[in-house]
Amino acid sequence: MPDLTDVQTMSYEEAIRELEEIINQLETSQPMLAEALASYERGQALAQRCAALLEEADLRVRQVSDEERAG
Repeated sequence: MPDLTDVQTMSYEEAIRELEEIINQLETSQPMLAEALASYERGQALAQRCAALLEEADLRVRQVSDEERAG
């Protein structure tokens, strides 16, 4: 099973780059089932990390926007 703990410390750029690599690998090669499943799990964790970081950034943008309107 791949180590998923380090995903939570990745920047958006790192996570999206690795996710793109996994997608490319799965599209261009024919890995063994166990390897494909491990890559899929890792990809899911990376996608969730990217979504969380984008949501966090969106929240900060909204907060700044609200502060500008109130200020």
